Amino acid sequence: MSTYNIERVLHYIDGQFVEGLAGKSFTNISPFNNQPINEVAEGFREDIDRAVQAARRAFDEGPWRTMSVEKRLGYIIRIAELIEANAEELSYLESLDTGLPVSQTKKQAARAAENFRFYAEMVKSRMIGEAYQVDQSFINYTIHKPVGVAGLITPWNAPFMLETWKVAPALATGNTCVLKPAEWSPLTANKLAHIIDEAGLPSGVFNIVHGFGETAGASLVAHPDVQLISFTGETTTGSEIIKNSADTLKRCSMELGGKSPAIVFEDADIESALDAVVWGIFSFNGERCTANSRLFLHESIHDTFVDALKERIANIVVGDPMEKETEVGPLIHRKHWENVMNYIAIAQTEGAEVVSGYIPETYKEGNYVAPTLLLGCTNDMRVAREEIFGPVMAVMKFTTEEDVLRMANDSKYGLAAYIWTNDIKRGHRMAQGIESGMVWLNSQNVRDLRIPFGGSKSSGIGREGGHYSFEFYTETQVVHVATGDHHIPQFGKKPRTGAKEQTYGPV
Repeated sequence: MSTYNIERVLHYIDGQFVEGLAGKSFTNISPFNNQPINEVAEGFREDIDRAVQAARRAFDEGPWRTMSVEKRLGYIIRIAELIEANAEELSYLESLDTGLPVSQTKKQAARAAENFRFYAEMVKSRMIGEAYQVDQSFINYTIHKPVGVAGLITPWNAPFMLETWKVAPALATGNTCVLKPAEWSPLTANKLAHIIDEAGLPSGVFNIVHGFGETAGASLVAHPDVQLISFTGETTTGSEIIKNSADTLKRCSMELGGKSPAIVFEDADIESALDAVVWGIFSFNGERCTANSRLFLHESIHDTFVDALKERIANIVVGDPMEKETEVGPLIHRKHWENVMNYIAIAQTEGAEVVSGYIPETYKEGNYVAPTLLLGCTNDMRVAREEIFGPVMAVMKFTTEEDVLRMANDSKYGLAAYIWTNDIKRGHRMAQGIESGMVWLNSQNVRDLRIPFGGSKSSGIGREGGHYSFEFYTETQVVHVATGDHHIPQFGKKPRTGAKEQTYGPV
């Protein structure tokens, strides 16, 4: 694949690419060799304020929310077309920035374009109201109106797809927005700004401020002129965002961490289950919120399944993310690598057997973690309870349906779950018994843009995706219309009998 010129990344505010007011920057580091890629303008409170003011003007005074739906959605379709035209560069930048294999980032670019096309269609076909007639006297109806300025805070795993997943419904429904992308993955967010600039959106409708969560992100959350905060990321950060947004009564959507179970019963299609759980934890370098990081195997198939897992991880291709054969690349940042490696060390101290794949010596400068199994785990171990967010899977044994359901639910997280059984009644019992926002039954993690996405417990608040996004990105307004004669109570129309004249004011 060809390389592209990687320049300094600037903020995009009010239709212009600009430096931060403080003139500071930070270095973007390659996960492949930990060498600098480029410099990125660092944003602070004053940059967030400038971006929010631009978004506020564009919402209050600009044409975005008042233009015809057809014209606004024409811009949305144009963004999708430009994403498709730049797909090769986007997949390259995503791999360069994150370490994700390019074979996987190519698919993410296609999904990103589909996000915009999908919401252009959804606004036309599903952003509809309801009407309620009361005899011949009234008709009450609902409409969806854009809320205002949306603050969008996105993570570094699959960043481009997740950025577009938020930007597309925010803009399609008539809001303006300020995007604060993850500081570890600025390249495709910057390319998105160039794409939107080329699409010709009115100034201020879309803005980006790069920077760190503690400064730029916190300032976006606290800003009084931001009505919405959509956040995808770690649970502790999400909790802080909710606390910090309370003073300004923001609407928040939180897609947070996970420790999702995969449960394989003795009657499952073993080969399909094996394919699914290997893909589910080791694709995207294991940096996936819905990864099946806990694997529960029925005792009768445990040993055979584990032997097959060992063979699979020995054959997974760990390598250069730019090579099409690579299946697992480096983790995004050295700090994250250290955290994942620390969990592997914890697993050993807790008594788990650690089985890892192979990393070629030529990649020792990168943030590589070999695909790893933690065998002999129990559900009370830290490595079975805490989110590792890497290519590491804790494997456990179970005996009965009741036993595994209890263990699966014994977690503070509740994002996703995967069940493998050919007993369809048991499959439905398990799916409905598991405490998670999403369950896949005899399936790997496949996404339909029409369905809601989100978790329960510490895995999130709210749902986005499909028409469910309208609940977050729009205000439902009720209009009451009198259509006939009706009685209106009369207050103060008749003088009181025997009432004395009342004098108001000074005497």
